[in-house]
Amino acid sequence: MEIIFATHNQNKLKEVQALMPSYIKLISLEDLGFDEDIPETSGTIAGNAIQKVEYLKNRFQQPIFADDTGLLVEALDGEPGVYSARYAGEQKSSEDNMDLLLKKLTNNNNRSARFVTAIALDLNNNQTLFEGVCEGSILLERSGSKGFGYDPIFQPDGYEKSFAEMTLTEKGAISHRAKALRKLIDYLKEVN
Repeated sequence: MEIIFATHNQNKLKEVQALMPSYIKLISLEDLGFDEDIPETSGTIAGNAIQKVEYLKNRFQQPIFADDTGLLVEALDGEPGVYSARYAGEQKSSEDNMDLLLKKLTNNNNRSARFVTAIALDLNNNQTLFEGVCEGSILLERSGSKGFGYDPIFQPDGYEKSFAEMTLTEKGAISHRAKALRKLIDYLKEVN
């Protein structure tokens, strides 16, 4: 089975490819020569995933899925949430985003946070939504050099290291994206 993963984020693509079973061939937007920016203007994480699929499904007549992820920090009333990628501005700098988040949490003992991923799938003009959540906390400073986004400052519950200190396999066993992706894969097994 061939399926399009609607992302321009090469780190995300690599992470998802590592989790896909061999019988599912992942096609990236780069493979299709599609380099347009995809709108993300919804007020919710799930809404952004759906918006991406809706934007692309008529351009490519084959199964397609898109995801959106947000980091929700309890002490900041769910910030950065739907604005996670552009928290510190439209330049979408992970370093700037982490700096701003750490600054806002200065002297705050409540470091509870959660990553939420929503995956929207369009298969034969039927849409299905899958969600994955990973609970954790925000570290006081960056730790580790792997991963991307907020990984250096997010420590999942039950672990002594950040996502950025984990191998792709370790992160893939517990991450929000992996949980949502496993639900997608299980669904694809059922319908094929």
